[in-house]
Amino acid sequence: MTAFQALRSVLFTLIMIAWGLIAGVVFLPILLMSRRTVRIWGGWWSQSVIALARYICGIRWQVRGLENLPKDGRVIFASKHQSAWDTLFFPFYFPGVASVAKRELKLIPLYGWYTWRAGTIWINRAAGPSAIRTLVRGTQEALTGGRHVVIFPQGTRTSPGETRPYQSGIAAIYAAAKVPVVPVALNSGLCWGRRALFKTPGLITVELLPPIPPGLDRKTFMTTLEAALEPATARLEAEERARRDA
Repeated sequence: MTAFQALRSVLFTLIMIAWGLIAGVVFLPILLMSRRTVRIWGGWWSQSVIALARYICGIRWQVRGLENLPKDGRVIFASKHQSAWDTLFFPFYFPGVASVAKRELKLIPLYGWYTWRAGTIWINRAAGPSAIRTLVRGTQEALTGGRHVVIFPQGTRTSPGETRPYQSGIAAIYAAAKVPVVPVALNSGLCWGRRALFKTPGLITVELLPPIPPGLDRKTFMTTLEAALEPATARLEAEERARRDA
């Protein structure tokens, strides 16, 4: 990484923090408005940060596979999670989407308040079976309310090439919700790494894969999901590395 790229990364981080604080305080009255209004504002703010990352750090993005998104009804997005960028993308690109997030994030001042009012599905991973019940109930309420749901089935961010197990939560909501699950592969970690201050210019690709229909048994579903996501993610990572080397 060049000194110029490092400077751009630091500048972006400072602007993002300042912008988050300013917007979070100035728009506090939105918390008293409807959940729909809060979601619209949250999508707009997410879009603004993605735009800052593009213009300051040179992080571009594209979406593939929209033809795989069922045209009727709601779906569950089961997405790889490599970067904080991912959490910004879904509320912006799929307005009104309900995100599954760990409960600890709810305690962050301003951020936690807005995401709570937007209707985030919180999960306490230390709560055992009750956490799964809360996850299932929240997912069903969101789908019934006409919202897509996004969950990161490995439960945390993973670095490119890293292997982590798929958690039981995705299987539970798949069995209960009885809607298609759309696997989402991406390579965002190559540009905006996990806990990385410095950002790398490049092209993030988000790819919607063919949906997994409801009705599979647990083992078949989990095997199908992993078999779809892992090779597709590796392919996207390889494409971006090859593009940089060209």
